[in-house]
Amino acid sequence: MDPKNGSSFTGFILLGFSDRPQLERVLFVVLLIFYLLTLLGNTSIIALSRLDPHLQTPMYFFLSNLSFLDLCYTTSIVPQLLVHLRGADKSISFAACVAQLFVSLGLGSTECILLGVMAFDRYAAVCRPLHYTVIMHPRLCALMASASWFIGFANSSLQTVLTFLVPLCGRNKIDHFLCEVPPLLKLACVDTTVNESELFFVGVIILLIPVALITFSYGRIVRAVLRIKSAAGQRKVFGTCGSHLTVVSLFYGTAIYAYLQPSNNHSQDQGKFISLFYTIVTPMVNPFIYTLRNKDVMGAMRKVFCGGYDSK
Repeated sequence: MDPKNGSSFTGFILLGFSDRPQLERVLFVVLLIFYLLTLLGNTSIIALSRLDPHLQTPMYFFLSNLSFLDLCYTTSIVPQLLVHLRGADKSISFAACVAQLFVSLGLGSTECILLGVMAFDRYAAVCRPLHYTVIMHPRLCALMASASWFIGFANSSLQTVLTFLVPLCGRNKIDHFLCEVPPLLKLACVDTTVNESELFFVGVIILLIPVALITFSYGRIVRAVLRIKSAAGQRKVFGTCGSHLTVVSLFYGTAIYAYLQPSNNHSQDQGKFISLFYTIVTPMVNPFIYTLRNKDVMGAMRKVFCGGYDSK
């Protein structure tokens, strides 16, 4: 997608929800509230994980990574969306569109892999409790987190380059609220079957391999939980694992719907609302899912608000 394809090419126009002015006003208020809650919730998770020694464990190390990722993910999309919802100018420069696609796709891919890594952490904690600290050594945790970020952005680099190599022939109106691969490919003036097949193939790898790891991990966890005779022990395991499974279901369900089915199987409006869900709603609810039933996090919050930490 060379910007020289059209003689007057200056960037793109994100149509978003411009055909529904009343919906734009409602979305502005709702998304602003969601964004502020996202900032508050995820920042709190990161701060609590750093402040409370009881939360300096592999589980909260990965959860902090997830919260930081979600902060960056929503910030790469929502501020610009809010500006477009309030104004008549829906334009985005070519460079900004490239940057948004690269960053959002990289963060989304990283989250796919990180959720799989978090499932492995839960498997080690429940099924190998005596060896947990040996298996989930800090260096291994750092390596797995780093690998998640590296693979995620390597995939994004490949996808971004391949997407913007497709000729546009001057077309610049994107029927979406952000720069994303499927709506960008619809602007192409050549056959994009190969690009769509490549997108599907990479999507299968990035989405389904972590799903396989999650399925394996939770299959073993269920077997281990069924052998626990204490009802309190079972509730504790289901509390932490249930939170993770809820997050996995929300993220993967919408991402698989958006990326692993033919684009003509759903309307463009459906695609926009699905994208709203996994780019804005899911990052907002993640911290609340992890904290509402988590006694460790709730205890850390009470210490912070009640001044329970000493000055060391």
